[in-house]
Parts: sequence; structure tokens; C-alpha cells
Amino acid sequence: MNSKHSLTQKVTLASVLVALGIIYGDIGTSPLYALRAVMGNRKIEEILVYGGVSAIFWTLTLQTSIKYIWLTLKADNNGEGGIFSLYALVRRYGKKLVIPAILGATTLLADGIITPPISVASAVEGLGMVKGLENTIVAGNSLTIGIVIVILSLLFFFQRFGTHIIGRSFGPVMLVWFSMLFLLGIHQITYHHEILKALNPYYAYEMLSQYPAGFWLLGSVFLCTTGAEALYSDLGHCGLKNIRISWVFVKISLVVNYLGQAAWMMHQKSDFLDGKNPFYEIVPDWFLVPSIIIATIATVIASQALISGSYTLINEAMNLNFWPRVAVRQPSEMKGQIYIPSVNTVLWFGCVLMILYFRSSEHMEAAYGFSITITMMMTTVLLGYFLFYRLKWQRWQVIGILTLFSIVETSFFIANVAKIKERWMFLFFELGIFIVMYIWYEARKIHNRYTRFAELGQYTHMLQELSEDDSIPKTATHLIYLTKADRRSQIEEKIIKSIFSKKPKRADVYWFLHLNRTNDPYTLSYTVSELIDDKVIKVNINIGFRIQPKTELLFKKIVQDLVQCQELNLHIRPNGSTKYNSEPDFKFIVIEKYLSVENEFSIRDSLLLNSYYHMKQLGISDEKAFGLDKSDVIVEDVPLVYQPVAPIELQRETYENR
Repeated sequence: MNSKHSLTQKVTLASVLVALGIIYGDIGTSPLYALRAVMGNRKIEEILVYGGVSAIFWTLTLQTSIKYIWLTLKADNNGEGGIFSLYALVRRYGKKLVIPAILGATTLLADGIITPPISVASAVEGLGMVKGLENTIVAGNSLTIGIVIVILSLLFFFQRFGTHIIGRSFGPVMLVWFSMLFLLGIHQITYHHEILKALNPYYAYEMLSQYPAGFWLLGSVFLCTTGAEALYSDLGHCGLKNIRISWVFVKISLVVNYLGQAAWMMHQKSDFLDGKNPFYEIVPDWFLVPSIIIATIATVIASQALISGSYTLINEAMNLNFWPRVAVRQPSEMKGQIYIPSVNTVLWFGCVLMILYFRSSEHMEAAYGFSITITMMMTTVLLGYFLFYRLKWQRWQVIGILTLFSIVETSFFIANVAKIKERWMFLFFELGIFIVMYIWYEARKIHNRYTRFAELGQYTHMLQELSEDDSIPKTATHLIYLTKADRRSQIEEKIIKSIFSKKPKRADVYWFLHLNRTNDPYTLSYTVSELIDDKVIKVNINIGFRIQPKTELLFKKIVQDLVQCQELNLHIRPNGSTKYNSEPDFKFIVIEKYLSVENEFSIRDSLLLNSYYHMKQLGISDEKAFGLDKSDVIVEDVPLVYQPVAPIELQRETYENR
């Protein structure tokens, strides 16, 4: 067990506070809008109020407590969670599992565009209840929208500097937030303690079956659990025990607050909400402004968790060959904290468009929830494979669990389908992400299928002769090729051609470096095989799927270790340098591929490969993606012939035949 894993498993007051700050931002701010969405413009009646709270309580119990807290957190991939971590654990058990993994990741990313604006807007709109601001801060007016955009823009701007400093305050702030939820709810329950009966599941059943169009209210009920996926995604930051312990406090606070809102609705005199938010209505007047400030900070924390999760998701997608290479930066020394500029820009732009299009949190509620239902359904599919193949559960147990959650989540999905008409433009964003992931994955499979390998042993003698041939100018002391061949004895044919064809590349030492992406998140190890002592060397570096590769630094460290252990004699000086240059002479050969005109594909393969190479041009270069310095890289453009065209019959004509 690595140190990171063991540290996150420790249970202390500080670690529980960290879990509160990182894990529960999204699900913790749902009382701002979930019950209000259930009520909408409907008449306040017992069947609706009691049924709505009952449905919320049992949704939190089934989806969050049982599915995620108890079951899904068992899928611990060396301390890491998330849909790609789960996929890495089970992908060997089914070739088609790539589809639920891509669908789940796509919809989770889409959720990152609508959660920040709906959360922040819900908090800011509470200012309209402050005396003197009733006609100034109005949901949907230009000033309110402007404040939300400024808050979101500042949040995205400060991502480049890292969140490690403000992140320390997340736990205490969320502790204050959940304590506030609990106290506000308890205060209202004392006025109408009969609301406790709503915990009986019969009231939820009565609402769904007897209230007019009651089933479709599930689309609003689902808002209470939209942050449940974050419990699993952030497993690596907090640890299983810390998440489970802190959930007890979080769930009690959430349920008490929902009961308090329902109690207020039952004992207040109006028959309709008339645009009121029951969350702010249960806040005493003297505490209204502080509560809005706390709510705004809590929603920023919720947004931060989703933004950071989006960075992690795209980084994992790149390392698992689901996404083109893009620039990744590490803004702080904290392990696992990354910043992806392109993702940050897309998320910011998407969030601003959301608030400009929907204008108010109430309108966003009508579109919120559809994406995350799909994510949860895909997680259920992958979880079934994990329980059966990895935990060795009995088949009937797995079928029973999957049946239960399939019924629940399918019901939520059907109820949320009605929201498509409110969010049709959002489907293009989700479709775009899915197409990119699918094309990148499938094209890489085709590419690998047509990659030709050769036995390196057949060329070792020629490599030694070339290395000692003084008539050929030396390309470098150390010539390093990145190879996909994971076997010790194999190498790609294109690498052999690169060395011997046209202008042969002479070097003292030929290195063939293979980066092996492991299913474990933070693996970092290597193996070395010398096919010819100090002349032809194959190196395999095992890198976890959450680690950003810095290939040149890793390679130089390996060479240094080999020299220190006296396993490598570099002929010139112990460190590989010369008397004219204190630095060893390393040259990495990067082979940039493009489709040759000689290819003849099926329509499907042609579309996939041409799209793949177009997308590849939009990403960063291979030398940047693998962490290589430009000064140490030689780039070669090589045409790729996957499927040569059929033999051409070309007839020569003579002038006499004309």
C-alpha cells in the first residue's frame, strides 16, 4: 500500500473535516433548490409536501447511502475512485465496457458545466430577500446575472494558481454550512413536528402513484443526490473511512433541513410559494445576510470540487487513450493537483453560457439532472462487473443489487427525459465529448492493429556494426526511441527503418523506451533488459494512469541509477559527458505519423482515422505530451500505410498505337 493510500485511510478530526470540504460541496448545497423544485408553482398540500420530503429521504438512502457509501466505495483502485478508476479495474472482463465508461465520463463532464451556475445563482438570488434589495436583486435580472458571472469568472481565473491555500478552509466552512442546515431545520420542526412522519416511505409512494403527474416529480427529487458521484470520484483525496464517517453528519443535516423546509410550508399561511425559496424562508431575519454569505461560499466550494474533478477526469482520459493530448500543469507541490488550461476555458465558457441562457436558478432546475442520471446508470453497469468478478459475489446477489438500482435509476432517467426540451442545446456538448472519446479510442485500436513489430534480436548485430562505423557521422551518444512494444524482444518496424533507412543514425547506445500505463493509479517503477551490453537496451517504465509522464526526467534518473550501480559503462565518462560538454548527449526520436495516400480503407476506418489525425493536430505535440525538452528531440514525419491500395494495372501506350 502506498503512502498516499495509507494517509487517506487515517481517521482524525482533521481528515474528517477535509472530507466535508472536498466531498460534499455539490450534494451539500442541494437544499438551496431541490425541495423548491419539487414544489414549483403547485399548491402546498400534505400529499405533495410529505411525499416530496419522503422521496428525497429515500433517494438519499438508496442512491447515496447504499449504492455509493456502502457499495461503490468498495471499488478502491489503490485508494483512487471515479468512473475511469472503476473501468480500469474491470475492463479485462468485457470489451464493450468501454461504452459505459465513455458515456459515464461524458455526462459527468457535462454536469460540471451546469452545477456551478445553478449553485452560485441559488445563493446570490437569496440577496433579494434582504430588506432594501427586493427590487434590486431579482432572479434573472442583469445585475444578478452579472454578479454570478463575476463570481464564476474569478473562480476559474484562480484555478491556474492552485487551490491548496484556500482548500485548507473548505472543511471548516462546510462544517459551518452543515451545522447551519441542521439548526435551521430543527428550529422549524419544533413548529410542526408531525413532519417526521414523512420519513415513512408510504408518503413517497402515495405522491408518485396518486398525485397528478406525481411520477414526473422524480426529475426534481433527483436534484437532492446529484453530488453522489463525487463521493466516489474523490475517494483518493479523503479515504473510505473518512467519507463514511462524515456522511453520517452530512445526511442528518441534509434530512433535518429538508424536514424543516417542509415543516415551514405546512405551518405558513400561503397556499403557494409564489417564487419564495423555502430554504431562505426558514432563516431568521437577523441571520439572513450571514446565511447568504455562507451559502455563496459553500456553492463556490461545490463548484471547485466539480472543476477539479473535471481536470482529473480529462487527465485520466488522456492516459487511458480516450482523449487527445492537451497541456497539463501542476500549480502546486500537492500530489494529484493539476490544472488543464483548455478544460478550464471550456468549462468557464460553458458556465457563462448556461447562466446567460437560463438566467435564473429556477430555470436551470428544469434542465438539471439528466446528465448525472446517465453517469449513475453507467456506474451501476461497471459496478456489477466489479462485484461479480473482483469481489466474487454470488450471481443472485449481483442480479438483485443491479435490479434494485436499475429500477430506481431508470425511473429517474425517464422522469428526467422530459427535461431534454429545456436543454436540447446541451446535448450537442455531450455528443461532442462522446464523439471525441469514442473516435480517439477506436482509432487508437485500429492504429495498434496495423502496427507491425519486428524481432529486435535480428538487428542487434547490425546495430553494433552501425555504432562502431566511424564513416557515418554520429547522431548522438544516446539515441532513445519511444516504443509501444511491451515485449523485451520486439520493436516496431518503423523504428528499424528510422535507424537504418536513408541516413543511418549512429549512436554509442541505442535505447528503446516503453511506457506502460498500469491499472493502478500511482505506479512508478521500471525494468531494464540489455540485449547487447552497454549498446542495445530496452527499458519499460510502469506509470499509473493518474501520473502525468515526464519521460525525459524519468529516463535520465534511470540512466543515473544504472551508472551508480555499475550496471552501465558509458565509455566516455561515468556520467556520459565529454570533456567539451558537461552534459550527457541524449537524443529522443519522436516519429510523427500521418496517413499515406496509398491507403485504402473501409468507410468506418477512414472516418475514424481521418478524424483521429485531425484531432491530433489540435492537441499538443508528442514531445510535450511525454515531457521531452525540444532541444533533446528529433522529430521525423513518417507516412503510415495501414491498408495498401489494390495492385494498380497501368498499361503503357506507344505513339505507334495512337
